[in-house]
Amino acid sequence: MSVVNFVLNVIWLILCGIWMALGYVVAGIICFIFIVTIPFSIASFRIAGYVLWPFGRTTRERPDVGAPSCVGNVIWLVFAGWWLALGHLATSIALAVTIVGIPFAWANLKLIPISLMPLGREVVPTDQPFAIR
Repeated sequence: MSVVNFVLNVIWLILCGIWMALGYVVAGIICFIFIVTIPFSIASFRIAGYVLWPFGRTTRERPDVGAPSCVGNVIWLVFAGWWLALGHLATSIALAVTIVGIPFAWANLKLIPISLMPLGREVVPTDQPFAIR
């Protein structure tokens, strides 16, 4: 990991990473309570780890998932995804007010699609070959 990624991750953690990751953890715990929604819980915890320390990593769609993840993403969107997307939006607006927070606000906006549809995605390092596909 480069020094720049480390510094960006520490600043991100202080400004918004902890709060947004906490939102994903709460959603994961709620999903874990109901037995049927355990796959949503696993996805929520995976994305919480990514939101906690995002620089130097990215997400990509898994090629082996199909219709069940699409249906699951619609269910996630209705019950938890839009709340988390609103959290990212509110955090990005608060960060954009400051000059220093503008890059972090942009990074927060990039996380909105992931918060809306986390199933069928995996977190990979950015230096991994074909990571952005």
